[in-house]
Amino acid sequence: MTEVEKCDVVIIGAGPSGVVAASILVQKGWNVIVVEKETFPRFSIGESLLPYCMSFLEEADMLDTFVEHADELGFQFKNGAAFYRNGEHSSFDFNKKFSEGHGTTYQVKRALFDKLLSDRAQEIGADIRFGQEVKDISFTEEYATLELIKNEQKSAIQATFVLDASGFARVLPKLLSLELPSTLSNRKALFCHIQDGITDKNYDRNKILITVHPDNNDIWFWLIPFSDGTCSFGVVGDVDYFNANSHLSGENLLDVFISQEPYLAKLLKNHKKTTKVNALQGYSSDVTSLYGDKFALLGNAGEFLDPIFSSGVTIAMKSASLAANTLDRQLQGKSVCWQADFSEPLKCGIEVFKHFVMSWYDTHLQNVIFFQEDDNDVKNMICSILAGYAWDETNPYVAKTERRLAALVDICNDENKDE
Repeated sequence: MTEVEKCDVVIIGAGPSGVVAASILVQKGWNVIVVEKETFPRFSIGESLLPYCMSFLEEADMLDTFVEHADELGFQFKNGAAFYRNGEHSSFDFNKKFSEGHGTTYQVKRALFDKLLSDRAQEIGADIRFGQEVKDISFTEEYATLELIKNEQKSAIQATFVLDASGFARVLPKLLSLELPSTLSNRKALFCHIQDGITDKNYDRNKILITVHPDNNDIWFWLIPFSDGTCSFGVVGDVDYFNANSHLSGENLLDVFISQEPYLAKLLKNHKKTTKVNALQGYSSDVTSLYGDKFALLGNAGEFLDPIFSSGVTIAMKSASLAANTLDRQLQGKSVCWQADFSEPLKCGIEVFKHFVMSWYDTHLQNVIFFQEDDNDVKNMICSILAGYAWDETNPYVAKTERRLAALVDICNDENKDE
């Protein structure tokens, strides 16, 4: 019989949401074990952080370590977002956002970023075990028991509560049949790291660059610079666009996409790929519930939208903070409601991001972004959401996203007709 180890909380996954939740809970006095299938460092996307992330790193006592090591790890200071479409440029300075809070952050190599955070979590006191794969979960009235395997050796951990921070692996949604199809369209991304060789003096490395395909507005490119002269580069579009070129390798297809956008082709004329070209398809996801008896889902394990506004890590860290603080109260014997204390608050911001994503792909938000050139209150409110502050209900575009954004789209369209 496999010996069963006991602890207060088991967290599945040592990515950003897992280690933020672990660090918060450990500092509140709980015995936390983190099980991670991979060994770190390992490649991952989600490299352009939003300023709101910094508050969660601060809460988890990780911010000082992060900033201290940013330069040596090649992380790039980030103060905003830039957009390009058919000769039009637009940019947002996150320091001019409507909401209170951090206005800058970094663009990070996730392999190094995740390793840095997991190391810090272990310093704080989290017990992180790499190479541990979750094979099954069972529940009794008092405990959840995870069955694990590492190098063909089986083990088990019994905990009062389980947090699933497994990201795209979506461990508990698969084991517990919680998965739902996303309401967002089926899209695909091709991406890699490059030595960018950019010599254009007007290019701002302090901002992520989002470029719209000149002929298909629902195809877009990301360019996320790092401080060592490399970038994360990718293209996103409907799966059909990729299937139409299925005879090409990922590397060749990425080159074809670059050649179709003259501004990018010129900007990246000296680039060299430094990693293989990866693909991710059908990444948008949803679940029947973000929590259940003795478990909750964090970040991508619960719901992932789309990479367009770099919301993934922000949502993951927000979910970690909400879940860890709710769980702390529960473990103390206080009355909690996971629906009111965790799920509903988390989904408020997710819905704001989701509406922005849908409005981007139907081009309404694109028109707003390229219309709002001058600094004004409306642009600052939009800027807040792009900076991650999708939970700030003092912002009218958070409190009444759909109605406000629709009105703004109409204003922009009317102005464009008058020109």
